[in-house]
Amino acid sequence: MTTLTSNAPRGAQTQSAGSRGTALTGTGTLIRFILRRDRIKLPAWILGIALLSMYYGAALPQIYKTDEDLRAVSQFAEGTMGALIAGPGYGLTSPTVESVIVAIYGLYFLLLAALMNILLISRHTRVEEQTGRAELIRANVVGRHAQLTAALIVAVGANIALSLLIAGGFAAADLDTGGALLFGASVGAVGLVFAGITAVTVQITEYSRAASGLAGAALGVAYVVRAAGDTIREGGSALSWFSPLAWSQQTRAYADPRWSPLALSVAFAVAAALLGYALSGRRDLNAGLVAPRRGSRYAAPWLNSPVALAFRLQRASFIGWGLALAAMGALYGALTKTLVDSFEDLPDNVIDIMGGDPTRMLDGYVSTMGVFDALLVVVFVILGVQSLHGEETKGRAEPVLATGTGRWALFGSWIGMLAAGVTALLVIVGLALGLSTAISVGDSSYVGKVLGAHLAYLPAILVVLAVAALLFGVIPRAIGATWALFGFSMILGFFGPIMDLPQWVMNLSPFEHIAALPLDRMTWSPLFALTVIALALTALGGYGFRRRDLDMK
Repeated sequence: MTTLTSNAPRGAQTQSAGSRGTALTGTGTLIRFILRRDRIKLPAWILGIALLSMYYGAALPQIYKTDEDLRAVSQFAEGTMGALIAGPGYGLTSPTVESVIVAIYGLYFLLLAALMNILLISRHTRVEEQTGRAELIRANVVGRHAQLTAALIVAVGANIALSLLIAGGFAAADLDTGGALLFGASVGAVGLVFAGITAVTVQITEYSRAASGLAGAALGVAYVVRAAGDTIREGGSALSWFSPLAWSQQTRAYADPRWSPLALSVAFAVAAALLGYALSGRRDLNAGLVAPRRGSRYAAPWLNSPVALAFRLQRASFIGWGLALAAMGALYGALTKTLVDSFEDLPDNVIDIMGGDPTRMLDGYVSTMGVFDALLVVVFVILGVQSLHGEETKGRAEPVLATGTGRWALFGSWIGMLAAGVTALLVIVGLALGLSTAISVGDSSYVGKVLGAHLAYLPAILVVLAVAALLFGVIPRAIGATWALFGFSMILGFFGPIMDLPQWVMNLSPFEHIAALPLDRMTWSPLFALTVIALALTALGGYGFRRRDLDMK
């Protein structure tokens, strides 16, 4: 063997040595693989976010037909409550359709772009390792950092495309394009930031769900920091600058255009990506920097059931959401007195959003926070059903079903555990906000009032859970369509009272049928009806899951 090797042609020896490549060898091929696999999902994300700009550009002129109408809606975002929900409100002194889109609805673009990038990077790095595909790829001539590099390059391209399409959406809606490219770039910059953050989190843990959860927690912290900073002082305080969401909002498109804050986003994204590369070199393939905790050698008897399996798989997500909602509730509750004191001279349309009674603005704030927190719990619900689909597509549901566990048991346990988690999360955030509010205003009765205002939305959230469960059972790859119901309900929940929409449109949101406690009296019949609808849709989803083939990607 030695003789044969030493006598081999010099060119063959060189080719063999060179075939080992560098740390980035194979990046171009992996980029093509990613684009091939995401040929539907990634364009759907990009076009879906970009079309929002066209939608708002076409819809708002029909809703707010005069300058007075625009001024009325802009007054909502100029106050403390508007800063809490939307941002600093630049460009609303002399509002236009363009400045209203950026100042009031712009935050939603930022959040969606962040989620798109978190899922993109996790899907093409940690998921590839977790499923074993990365090991097969690395068995070829593929560099150590090629996978992460390919994912990041696709993310950069996706964010550039998103920025340009958002600007194109303004042009297609016949709006002023003077600040459209800056606004689009600010959205893309947030995407790059969270692509970089996810490049770090996928190195920490072995599991894609945990990696995405850590990046999602970072997004939650960024939102809370931005909200706190923007409510402290009009136009944002120094605290706001600790949030990457605020960097994009500080570009002030259609008000006082500034490109310089985006340099912070780019620098942070590059630094995070470099940290991801450094951490990647310190771990083995399929492993994380933090080793998973060893479990007990023998399982407890109570774990031998599909209910226990559903609990164990969702436990980390529930704990993370519970801690985040509790912290947010405590923070917003502590600001209650300051916020309510700032409501003295609110315009009529903002009073309508807060319940319509200027003498009960504290109760209006409580009811608004009830809707806000309920919508956040809806995010937990949709992600929970998507994780069940993930268990199926990754082949982990099949071994469970090969035992004595039937499909109804697996489906019912998972959906039932999500329903229990929803109830627990509403209690957690309701108590945290209620206790903090009671301390802030000096009235202990608000503990019960705030808790009731949150629990009243349980049937509405269960309807969303049931819709997601139905899609999982019948058309599992269409679960993402549930996000449309979430977005629709969110828009109506905050802006429905001033949009002058037909009542039948308002009724399409399950949240519109809930009494706004403590402003309104409790009405039980809608709660009963929504619960029945949720049970019926869930049953149909279970029936569909029982009859279809497993979705194995």
